[in-house]
Amino acid sequence: MKLAKIYSLIFIPPLAQYVITLEEVDGSRLIPIWIGVSEGTSIVMVLEGEKFKRPLTHDLAVNFIKTLGGSLEKVVISDLKDNAYYATIVLKQDDKALEIDSRPSDAIALSVRTGAPIFIEDKVLEICPVINKPISEEEVRNFEKEIEILRPEEFFKKLDKEGGRAKGGL
Repeated sequence: MKLAKIYSLIFIPPLAQYVITLEEVDGSRLIPIWIGVSEGTSIVMVLEGEKFKRPLTHDLAVNFIKTLGGSLEKVVISDLKDNAYYATIVLKQDDKALEIDSRPSDAIALSVRTGAPIFIEDKVLEICPVINKPISEEEVRNFEKEIEILRPEEFFKKLDKEGGRAKGGL
């Protein structure tokens, strides 16, 4: 497993989706994951320091975890099947570790609220679309432009045609 952190979060208006890119800590790989607008907005609000008087959905989930005597230990991007990423939320309650299946977007939304680390399973890194760093500002701009019109399944098809991994930009 490799430790990761959020590298970027891009909103794509025409698709009403976000692309969150995770950066391998102590490595050179960037992993793009398409996520829904609600989850993307939930993550953005925390990253931008927005506060609300009442708990939003992910805040409520964190409140449940804490009220039940648990803590969020880590989130793991655990698999990639049929162009969909899977995640596991690892909770600790007393001496028990609990693993809960999750979408990566929800797991990351909880992580940014609790400070829990994000990990990516090695098997995911072996099969997922990867962009190798360093990438130039021009490559980032080109990636952002291309991603605005590219659906997730098209991204995976493009990688299959090019041999499995994105090198540099798209």
